[in-house]
Amino acid sequence: MSKYLLNKFLFTVDRDPALVERYRTEPAETVAWWEANVANSLLNCHSGEASTWLAFTAEERSALVDHDYPALFSLGAHPFLTLTLFIAMFERDHEEPLGFQKQYALRLAHFDMPYPDIAT
Repeated sequence: MSKYLLNKFLFTVDRDPALVERYRTEPAETVAWWEANVANSLLNCHSGEASTWLAFTAEERSALVDHDYPALFSLGAHPFLTLTLFIAMFERDHEEPLGFQKQYALRLAHFDMPYPDIAT
């Protein structure tokens, strides 16, 4: 399991509006594409350098494909990264103000302190 890779996915997808939309509508294809093309590139590195060993576990991939942010949180994904990405994807589906944020809090309410470790 790589909390770094989960967080890198959330971070990089959230910064590209087209990728946010692609992840919203085609999650399995987007996760597979990202893992094959972006996962092993170095963040903020434009020299073509890359690693070769990073890959999601089956559990991580499933949580990403299912947009299962409680599972991502339990796997160590940073809650701020999940919240900002999923707001971008799903806030529009709620009519009440802060509708998605309230749903997010409700679905994570079963977690007690100490929270899952989010250190990478």
